[in-house]
Amino acid sequence: MAVVPQTPSRLSESDLENIIEQALGEARTRGASQAEAAVSQNSGLSVGVRLGQIETLEHQRDRSLGVTVYFGQRKASASTADFSLPAVSATVAKACSIARFTAEDACAGLADAHLMQTRQLDLELSHPWDIQAQDAIELARECEAAALGFDKRINNSEGASLSTHRGLHVYGNTHGFVGGYPTTSHSLSCVVLAGSGDDMQRDYWYSSTRDWRDLQSARSIGETAARRTIARLAPRKLSTRRAPVLFVAEIARGLIAHFVAAIRGSSQYRESSFLLHAAGQQVFPQNIRISERPHIKKALASAPFDDEGVATADRELVADGVLQQYILSSYSARKLGLTTTGNAGGAHNLILASTDGGGLEAQLKRLGTGMLVGELMGQGVNPITGDYSRGAAGFWVENGELQFPVAEVTIAGNLKPMLRNIVSVGDDVDLRGGIRCGSILLEEMTIAGE
Repeated sequence: MAVVPQTPSRLSESDLENIIEQALGEARTRGASQAEAAVSQNSGLSVGVRLGQIETLEHQRDRSLGVTVYFGQRKASASTADFSLPAVSATVAKACSIARFTAEDACAGLADAHLMQTRQLDLELSHPWDIQAQDAIELARECEAAALGFDKRINNSEGASLSTHRGLHVYGNTHGFVGGYPTTSHSLSCVVLAGSGDDMQRDYWYSSTRDWRDLQSARSIGETAARRTIARLAPRKLSTRRAPVLFVAEIARGLIAHFVAAIRGSSQYRESSFLLHAAGQQVFPQNIRISERPHIKKALASAPFDDEGVATADRELVADGVLQQYILSSYSARKLGLTTTGNAGGAHNLILASTDGGGLEAQLKRLGTGMLVGELMGQGVNPITGDYSRGAAGFWVENGELQFPVAEVTIAGNLKPMLRNIVSVGDDVDLRGGIRCGSILLEEMTIAGE
């Protein structure tokens, strides 16, 4: 690939720290009792091809400064994309002006000073890919061509896309904390179609990494997308029944995401969770453990500190199936009478430990007769009651072997018993996200079909 030098107009981390210091100094001058500021700059390239032709070519470059001031327990925020000295001063002035009209909130304020990150951590989150647009287009074409040439039944495409982005984020507050780190993200994906008439099927595959050198090859991504699409041809419907259900790893992540949303501090203090007041309770089977590991090198959700400067640290979110803690920012923690868990902005690399599930083949054997879910459609999840109803596609399984593809069914249940009745978790872990888990086998769900 051709390489171009780093764009000279990019500001350094030191430059962004100076902007933070200016904003905080202005806030102090205007009488704010506390203040915080976050500044970021991002750039990227995205290309898309379809049937070999260029469909999209985008260069992105953006920057932002957000300032929050506190006058006692009155809070206000303002933002700008202009980093000039007058613009920074004007942004702080606007925030201070707004604060005069906001209501007092007893939980407002910075995270406690003693919780700030003090260690320097290099988590290897930045691996810039200075790929030229034409090279990116050719890589996307190679990916799509591999899919289209895999089998003559692959006869159309929704395209292949490549994106590469880099960012630099710096946060500071009036406790004296200022910190930042660069990040990159890269992805390559492909979506193709097969069949004819009423039996048109589509599927996809993708790779997503911090380091572009770790991306799956264009050829293998295209061939995997094609193989998955061919496997879905000639699907059948099922009669309505109750049966075990196995979620493939990339879909299983969504089950854990619903759990994570339910234990966020905001869901708890707003009383909008199906796991309300669940800390200390059995939420999963006894052999389930969920750990947070924020310092995994190159991982997509790693961070040395959260969005409030609080140091991140390893912890056990679920042990022996029992929920140990919620996911808290300083604000939600105060609302609940607790202490922040360093999760302002979200959780960092949640790992659902595999039990004795083995790989997907072992999970299928354990499933016996039931449904393997490979795709979900719709948004039929109630976060308050836990009621779960999603359109689904996948495969019917008998005696641990795939029998035929399945489409146009709905799987339904309630998340609370679904989580409690997990039979096993596979070790076929999908690393392409902030939740790392393998395939998940559920004891039973309603499958609504014909």
